[in-house]
Amino acid sequence: MFKITKTSSNRLDIELSGKLNSEEMKIALDEFESKSHDIENGLMLYDVVEFHLPSLEAIAIEFSRLPSMFTLIRKFRKAAVLADKNWIQVASEFEGLLIPGIEIKAFNRDQKAEAEKWLAA
Repeated sequence: MFKITKTSSNRLDIELSGKLNSEEMKIALDEFESKSHDIENGLMLYDVVEFHLPSLEAIAIEFSRLPSMFTLIRKFRKAAVLADKNWIQVASEFEGLLIPGIEIKAFNRDQKAEAEKWLAA
């Protein structure tokens, strides 16, 4: 499941759980694009409830849309990632080093208040 909620004019909250197939990936990317098109100086809060690698077909869809996703990600300046698995936290923060203009910080899922505070700073 991939659920996106626009909580303010410049913030998206994204909940990720389970394994995405190609159709779910297409829907998720379309929703991300539509909900972020008018965002500037944006913030994201990712809540990774239970992560499974997407299907190969879903990954292919994601890769085919990378150019448009890189354009959209530039609309955001910060992303907080809530995850209980250390490797997801490390991978998230590493991704932030690879994408110019966005700072990504990982938190344990029980640290939502701290993540909120960091996003607001």
